[in-house]
Amino acid sequence: MRAAHADRERTVDVLKAAYAEGRITADEYEHRLTSAHQAATYGQLSVLVADLPSGPMVAPFGAPIPATFMPLPPPLLPPPVPPRNGLATASAILGSLTLFTGGLTGLPAVITGHIARSQIRRTKEDGDGLAILGLVFGWLSIAGWALFFLLVVMMASSGPH
Repeated sequence: MRAAHADRERTVDVLKAAYAEGRITADEYEHRLTSAHQAATYGQLSVLVADLPSGPMVAPFGAPIPATFMPLPPPLLPPPVPPRNGLATASAILGSLTLFTGGLTGLPAVITGHIARSQIRRTKEDGDGLAILGLVFGWLSIAGWALFFLLVVMMASSGPH
């Protein structure tokens, strides 16, 4: 990375301090001072002061700073989705079919719905809403058939005497 005039001046200040403390000779000081004014990059400047107690030049703004190792947190993953209960799906399909079959699939929808809910409670599977949907349509179908037979029996018993 290219060095700015201010960076060269900081290097010269480090060299002046080293010369004043007796760490470098007058010849070394002159040679390094000339090299500092001619330096074009941070690398060239840091070589001039690397052996002095002030240490190498400060890294330029935005340069990567070595850091201590810090492990990254594990990635946030969504929790695993439990499998869907097959009988719950069957119950929902059978319950929905009661609308098209005249309620003939209502009893199988209720049976599979209750078995599915029992399995879901035990295995923690997904699909409770589907099982409830099948149960609702199934029980409505059974209630409809029960009402139909009740009306048929009442009509037959109150028929013409």
